[in-house]
Amino acid sequence: MFSSFSALSVRGRGAGRLVASTVVSGLVAVGVLAAAGPASAAPATTDAATQTQGGATATIGGLKTYGDAVIHDATGDLTVSAGLFEMSVEGGGTLQTYCVDLHNPTQRDAKYHETPWSGTSLGANKDAGRIRWILQNSYPQVNDLAALAARAGVAGGLTEQDAAAGTQVAIWRYSDGADVDAVDPQAEKLADHLEKSARNLAEPAASLTLDPPAVSGRPGGLLGPVTVHTNAAAVTVAPPADAATSGVRILDKAGRAVTTAVNGSRLFFDVPEDAAAGSADLTVQASTTVPVGRAFASEGRSQTQILAGSSESTVSATASATWAEQGAIPALSAEKNCAEGGLDITAANEGDEEFGFTLLGAEYTIAAGESRTVTIPLQEDRSYDFAIGLPGGAEQRFSGVLDCRTQGSAGGASTQTLSEPSPATMSDTTSDVNLAETGSSGATPVIGGVAIGLVLIGGAALILVRNRQTRD
Repeated sequence: MFSSFSALSVRGRGAGRLVASTVVSGLVAVGVLAAAGPASAAPATTDAATQTQGGATATIGGLKTYGDAVIHDATGDLTVSAGLFEMSVEGGGTLQTYCVDLHNPTQRDAKYHETPWSGTSLGANKDAGRIRWILQNSYPQVNDLAALAARAGVAGGLTEQDAAAGTQVAIWRYSDGADVDAVDPQAEKLADHLEKSARNLAEPAASLTLDPPAVSGRPGGLLGPVTVHTNAAAVTVAPPADAATSGVRILDKAGRAVTTAVNGSRLFFDVPEDAAAGSADLTVQASTTVPVGRAFASEGRSQTQILAGSSESTVSATASATWAEQGAIPALSAEKNCAEGGLDITAANEGDEEFGFTLLGAEYTIAAGESRTVTIPLQEDRSYDFAIGLPGGAEQRFSGVLDCRTQGSAGGASTQTLSEPSPATMSDTTSDVNLAETGSSGATPVIGGVAIGLVLIGGAALILVRNRQTRD
């Protein structure tokens, strides 16, 4: 049963002061990976939005059910409201989430995407699996409050507010390492029970993804496969928007045109032999419940969430294909890598010539038929916005915010998480990577050209390059 909501708020002593996350040494500008070798026709600039992993996209709402808790640190005690957030899913559906990023503010109407743990602070948290256990064994997944109280040894019973507060407190102890107690004795007893009982569980699978998210090759053949991974009974398959004029079709492994698919289906782009160099997207969509324990990261600087409950919700994923008759034919995709503090950019070259690029003053070459991943180190809590040069002069953009760490209070200032999420003004004014805008301004600059400089704040940045097997 899909239970009623609760959510999180924070009330501090005195003025509500907001503090930004600590900035570590890292990039303040990122370069363009420029194509090497003879240029061939290529698609126009591709937006980074096509590089998300897929799943549910939702907008955060306000508090519904919550109780009080107290955070203890060197600066004193901070009274907070602890409970469940509500999110509205694009296309239909509602989510319940707890916070796993206590000391970052919540932005009003922030948009969130279902995200692997590796793209959040949970990826480097050895206790992330215990948080999933708490979610599966407490409110709202266990909505029989009498049974929950009995398990926790709470003689006086539990209200929804107690259950939400106790669950959030137990989660904070593992997600943020917080010294935090629930104010209500019943909620505190539940929190202690959950903390002591928690066991490590594996990360849940995504509600819907396409793997790989980008493929490439020559026209006149099948490009792919792109494999569907989902917990939905079936997904609808939408062909490229210009399929009627381009002639590009989506086929299954038997060569049949498809409009639906299931978990494990292998999809292919069928590109006409006389097609000019270009690109196309396919989109799959389904209605399903998002698995409990999936992380949700924001497009900006809004605290990371973890799923506690889901109604039937709309989920989607997109994959792209790029083709050319000759030359380098790269397929590019990106994924946040919190273990390395950066962004993994994978370049797979299915052309007949090498694809080269320069990054941080070093040159890299992707041979024909090879796939390689470059990890770009980025500043924590700083926007990045850069482009990768493709053969023929086109670019593919990547933008976002790296939010991989949870931080405690600094310098005696307390962080405030608002009961009704609203834009928060950060006290730290360090420049973002390429100063990409995340606020009301619609102007987000794109860095172009063969290459641009990189400026490092203290220390040397480490570029990790590792070969990956060529995709099947």
